[in-house]
Amino acid sequence: MKYVEVIANAGSADTIAEAAARAKAVDFRLGPAGEDGMQQMRMLVSDSRLQRLLDILQTVLGAQPMARIIVLPVEVSIPQPDEGERKEEDSATAARESLYEGVEKSSRMDGSYALLVVLSTVVAAIGLIEDNVAVVIGAMVIAPLLGPNLALSLGTALGDIGLMRKAVATLFFGIAVAVALSAALAYFWPNDLTSDEVLARTQPGLESVALALASGAAAALSLTTGLSSVLVGVMVAVALLPPAATLGLMLGDARFDLAGGAGLLLAVNVVCVNLASKIVFFAKGISPRKWLEKEKAKRAMVTYVLVWVLTLLVLIFVILERDALIPESLDEAIEEHVQKPLEQGS
Repeated sequence: MKYVEVIANAGSADTIAEAAARAKAVDFRLGPAGEDGMQQMRMLVSDSRLQRLLDILQTVLGAQPMARIIVLPVEVSIPQPDEGERKEEDSATAARESLYEGVEKSSRMDGSYALLVVLSTVVAAIGLIEDNVAVVIGAMVIAPLLGPNLALSLGTALGDIGLMRKAVATLFFGIAVAVALSAALAYFWPNDLTSDEVLARTQPGLESVALALASGAAAALSLTTGLSSVLVGVMVAVALLPPAATLGLMLGDARFDLAGGAGLLLAVNVVCVNLASKIVFFAKGISPRKWLEKEKAKRAMVTYVLVWVLTLLVLIFVILERDALIPESLDEAIEEHVQKPLEQGS
């Protein structure tokens, strides 16, 4: 349930009342008109009908630059809705404007984002080196990589080029910082980088594709249906932060053979997360309000999905061929990495 307040020209009261009726608002009230001719109008509407109401209101108030629409959540409404209404509320998709507001904020490349990337990378890299799974998980909790991925997918669904550009810049800035910082840490690290956690992320497989697709789908569902963003953020970080840190560690350690595997895993995960989230937004019917913008966004969505699918197929082919052509050399590299500290110790 949402509480919607409209501040518009008093002469629009009948039009707003009709819009509330069309959206099947639970209640509609008129406040007193001010000296400036603006009037406050309030209504209660279910989550499942909020998007329809907002679309109607934006259409009828388009010629009023001073008009305002405010949407507030309702924690409790008495009497309680019946079971059917409650199920409809629980399954409702969040309004487009609400999705955009939350995603746009989390995709900004500011000081807080950079600091969180630095901190999570340091924690993840040390956890990988020390073979400490708990530390790696802790790094993923603070990694801010969910926002730009969702922003890129939502921008595609809405045909918002500005949001897409911002999301791409923020995402790749975060990945670049993670790789560069991990490389610097590996360069100065006194011990050999031979932990199972590191080596496991230099051998991508088809299970990596499944994990990243699930992470991307869960990320989009968390935004549209209200799942825990913290838990889903951890899932996305699982797919992006450890491979990025591993790539940096291997580059800093001059192990370019193993770095290739980590880089391939990172590329697969980026593609899968964005592909899955784009498909979920499309399935949920997230699109612009105007018909012409909808058609443009639909064409853009189809184009981007095809590009991501083709890219994923190429990456899967590389994974399969890599496993078929160089398993022995890769195993030798890993064995050499493991045996080196043993020989030094003896």
